[in-house]
Amino acid sequence: MLFDVTRSELVDIFGEDRIATIPAAAFPPAAADTEGARLLQTVGAPTGTLTLREPDASDGLLALVHEVVHIEDFEDAAEGAGDWPVIGWLLNAHLALDPVSGKVYAFDPDEETVQELHTDASSLVQVTVRFQRLLEEFVFSGDDEEAEFERLDGEVDRIREETSSVDPLPFQDDETVWSVVGDEIAMGQRFTGDSPAARSLRG
Repeated sequence: MLFDVTRSELVDIFGEDRIATIPAAAFPPAAADTEGARLLQTVGAPTGTLTLREPDASDGLLALVHEVVHIEDFEDAAEGAGDWPVIGWLLNAHLALDPVSGKVYAFDPDEETVQELHTDASSLVQVTVRFQRLLEEFVFSGDDEEAEFERLDGEVDRIREETSSVDPLPFQDDETVWSVVGDEIAMGQRFTGDSPAARSLRG
């Protein structure tokens, strides 16, 4: 795992009821005992920006890529990608775990593109934690709105840089879903109504 993320760390930040996990039994056999699957089972990820996939109500299993998109439309998809479990949803993309490499891929059904998004699941959790924490803890203070947005932009840049020094995939270009999420946050979007930033933006 690229990043050291623990359940206790997430609970300390967000509280027990804000952490989502995926049951071990939801993964197909080829993925169930991989590092990424174990991390999502035991540590999980904070709810909000990222939505972890709920297992199917009838059989308790995660959907596979070929069940949520027309895999033949994705020219760059690796062989066998249709059988990868879909572990989440981010912005407008299905996130899938490659059990062999451990990488997380983003399948955009609208653009019919697939992109390597994370080198491993710990990177997915780490970026989610950092952005979710920024959304919940950032406070606009003072009367100089331009300076405050510069400070916010700086915080987003810091997350990009600190992540990219370990895993270059999440922010490898301006088109990744995380790059788009970061841009939206820097513009003052994505703050929920009960967050300090949202309250101060409303005045």
